[in-house]
Amino acid sequence: MFTLCVRLAVHPLSRAAARGQKARTRLAPQVAKLREKHGEDPERLRRAVLELHAEEKVSPLAGCLPSLLQAPAFLLMYHLFSGGTMEGHSLLAAPLVGRWTDALADGGVFGAAGLVYVALFVIVAAVATYTYRRTKGQMAEMGDGMAGGLGAGVGKVVPLLSFATLVTVAVVPLAAALYVVTSTAWTAAERAYLYREPSTV
Repeated sequence: MFTLCVRLAVHPLSRAAARGQKARTRLAPQVAKLREKHGEDPERLRRAVLELHAEEKVSPLAGCLPSLLQAPAFLLMYHLFSGGTMEGHSLLAAPLVGRWTDALADGGVFGAAGLVYVALFVIVAAVATYTYRRTKGQMAEMGDGMAGGLGAGVGKVVPLLSFATLVTVAVVPLAAALYVVTSTAWTAAERAYLYREPSTV
């Protein structure tokens, strides 16, 4: 419930981020032309891209705001549960203050607590796979403008970042892992809704 309240609170910013992303996709061909024109002068290219964004009223930072505003909520959850505040509370057989290593030590992968983590890993892997495919598709839509801005190597790595959530779930207390899993699933569903049609945002 805490996670859902946080995500509902930042949903208006997510909608704004979606509008910004669509606008950046629409402007990608113009950015590519500016890169061809001013490629040898990085400062002039930067100014030209900023001017284009200003003319079109597109904020390059809009997409970061939802994630930035969630960071304090995640840190609060992590602090509360890693400090033992919820000692004695559990999700099924897995203590909320426990970690995956604790579950492995107490019954192994398929023990009572281990199965809770197996379920979380399956959910995260499914969401990460969906996000990976969607991100690759969006980057392909943005074409050379996106690739040139990120660099070929970074452009290939960015879609894979969705799988980093698996590591997070494995190392943080279960309560924080639940926040991450719920928030990640919300993000995937929210993006599927917000990006389904250009006229829906």
